[in-house]
Amino acid sequence: MDVRVERREAIAVIGVTGSVDGATAPGLAAAFREEIGAGFIRIVGDFAGVDYTSSAGLRALLETVKETRQRGGDLRLAAVQPDVRRVLELAGFTGILKLFGAVDEAVASFS
Repeated sequence: MDVRVERREAIAVIGVTGSVDGATAPGLAAAFREEIGAGFIRIVGDFAGVDYTSSAGLRALLETVKETRQRGGDLRLAAVQPDVRRVLELAGFTGILKLFGAVDEAVASFS
């Protein structure tokens, strides 16, 4: 898994490539925590390159959405691939997280 961060004013866009599983989810959670710690409580997860997520990945997302919302922000996902979207739907996460077709849409939704 590869994680890259792009800051757009007060929004952190965290791009993820690869699988999010028990071995890689802690790295994703750490990247989210680092941005929150730096004051970026509005986060977009760019999941265009994510082909798989396990329950460990779901935990990282849940931890992040809780933390950002407690601080007055939010976590939003963009460009989620169909297989990953299916996992999010089955786990009930589409009722918790806002999903967008593209990163720019997700960023604009914070306006």
